[in-house]
Amino acid sequence: MEWTGARYADKPNVEVPIWIAAPPERVWELISDVELMPSLSSELQSVEWLDGRTGPALGARFVGRNKHEAFGEWATTSHIVEYEPLRVFAWAVADPRFPSAVWRFTLEPRDGGTMLRQWMQMGPGRSGLSVAIDRMPEKEQKIVFVRMREFESNIATTLDAIRKLAEEPGKARG
Repeated sequence: MEWTGARYADKPNVEVPIWIAAPPERVWELISDVELMPSLSSELQSVEWLDGRTGPALGARFVGRNKHEAFGEWATTSHIVEYEPLRVFAWAVADPRFPSAVWRFTLEPRDGGTMLRQWMQMGPGRSGLSVAIDRMPEKEQKIVFVRMREFESNIATTLDAIRKLAEEPGKARG
């Protein structure tokens, strides 16, 4: 990720692609299983469906518990805002109309496998990062840049773990 000088209000975003030698059905199975994600992430510790849900659907909500060396531990409620099986799975963190972040997976059949992209946008709603910016407003651009680089690295790690699971022979879930 290159320096952009973005501020939080700019709603900075990052997208990381990966090609997976597995059909979209297999990849979808993994990316739409939010309860699997903590095992693939260094920051996300656990996920729990709300409102009696046991799986994803448009409007469904889940709580994610996170841990970060610099920010401590926190929980957020996410709302599924896009849900097109085998194509798009996205959720907004906190208020879906003014989210602190939006996360999205997109899948595209390609070359006998799947092109998977994970995208995230910071803001526009306040987040834990807003507290750090409030304390050091003169460092806002650096704070945003460092966190976006961290997101980019973490996304790449998660996507590689998804690729390995998807490509593992005979390990279809369900």
